[in-house]
Amino acid sequence: MAGVPNTYDAPVHIAVIGGTGISSLPGFSLAATLDIDTPWGKPSSPVSIVTHASPSTGASIPIAFISRHGLHHELAPHEVKNQANIAALRHLGVRTIIAFSAVGSLQEEIRPRDFVVPDQIIDRTKGIRPFTFFEKGMVGHVGFGDPFDKRLAEIVRRCGHSLEGEGVTLHDKGTVICMEGPQFSTRAESNMYRTWGGSVINMSALPEAKLAREAEIGYQMICMATDYDCWRGNGEEDVNVEMVMAHMKANAENAQRFMAAVLNELTKEENGELVLAKHMEGQMRFAGAMTKKEGRGQEAEKKLQWLFPGYFE
Repeated sequence: MAGVPNTYDAPVHIAVIGGTGISSLPGFSLAATLDIDTPWGKPSSPVSIVTHASPSTGASIPIAFISRHGLHHELAPHEVKNQANIAALRHLGVRTIIAFSAVGSLQEEIRPRDFVVPDQIIDRTKGIRPFTFFEKGMVGHVGFGDPFDKRLAEIVRRCGHSLEGEGVTLHDKGTVICMEGPQFSTRAESNMYRTWGGSVINMSALPEAKLAREAEIGYQMICMATDYDCWRGNGEEDVNVEMVMAHMKANAENAQRFMAAVLNELTKEENGELVLAKHMEGQMRFAGAMTKKEGRGQEAEKKLQWLFPGYFE
């Protein structure tokens, strides 16, 4: 956009990753558009920096935004630049990510246009997507028992419930099945996921959540159901793109209002420590140090030093 700065000097601690249906943050002031290059390439889209006035101090708080599938939704799920997206945000100072995703419902009670704050993931991707920063001569292991940040989840749930009188229906927990795509499930697969306890299904939760954990960033996804996948099999229309987009368009105002409420809460002064993810700080310093200096791949070490300055010297 003409006249918008292409640099931003202050650290940015909060980010939103938008998916299908959330391609921008309307209502916020655009402060800069950044074209960032990382050791893992460029992100899916330029990083927009928008500002929001803190409700508690009035200070202007910067928020980063990346469009997961590109500015024109040109990236298929397996083509999303997950490593570059997370690396660019970490480099800017981001320590909290709120991610948005359209999902299919695997349970009758989760109706199209309902929102879900998931607490678990089952991985059904196929290893096509690069899923770690630690490889090629640098080994690192990180705990992933609880893939979402519990403290962030509490804030997201509270914000969602505060909007229930305005048309938002929220489910507090759920298991995301993350499938490879880009095709939708077979009916047999959809029914199998239901027996596993799956609540919703998407193509975006992984490796995004795993890379955020490696980058010491608190991460929580907000899911919006757009269809019942194909498990019903009772003569109803199976999931298709037209169905997904129709529900997204109809519920866009609720989705934007929900996201705005969460950002409003996160920019309050009392949530400063949470937003900085102090509970995660430094966890990869020792995880990556398990590879002895003499055994490290030089390129891998250089990349990780860009991501974690001072960690692996």
